Amino acid sequence: MTSWPVPAGFSTGYTDAVTGATPLAIVKEGLKNGESLSQLMDKIPETMNMFLGKMGGSIGEVSAIALLIGLVYLLFKKIITWHIPVSVIGSIAVFTAILWFINPESNASPVFHLLAGGVLLGAIFMATDYVTSPMNPKAMLIYGCGIGIITVIIRVWGAYPEGVSFAILIMNAFVPLMNTYLKPKRFGEEVKNG
Repeated sequence: MTSWPVPAGFSTGYTDAVTGATPLAIVKEGLKNGESLSQLMDKIPETMNMFLGKMGGSIGEVSAIALLIGLVYLLFKKIITWHIPVSVIGSIAVFTAILWFINPESNASPVFHLLAGGVLLGAIFMATDYVTSPMNPKAMLIYGCGIGIITVIIRVWGAYPEGVSFAILIMNAFVPLMNTYLKPKRFGEEVKNG
């Protein structure tokens, strides 16, 4: 389940598709097997190819530029607000940048973490679901930062190469609590002087 051999007929053109490891899986398995990150970078697509979506991957590991266009459209139409996507992407970028600066030989760059896997899909389309996301901006920022931090923890120290969906599910469990304790002030509420 975690090895991706190239089919024998691939060179002769008899195959329609080829399965292969995602960039996250290549890095995760390589680091687990003792390879350095610089050796693994030769095995993964270049940053521009990852940005354009010219790489193998699971559903949602597609063109980052297409997902960002979708974000702009959703923001322009006021279907979502900026709070959750920006806090998810920002927290992942900051957390992975800290890890990268501490030890660049065993931690991938923030750009790699943002372009590989389902970070953009999760931040833009999954975490912003109306039913399961918080109602006010302060709670949305906390929710997004929690998703970002849990995603990086799962990716770096967990057993799975990807952690976005797990992070969203974990933070969804805290949404009722955030909605209860981080309520905005009601309009027309009397202020007690005294």
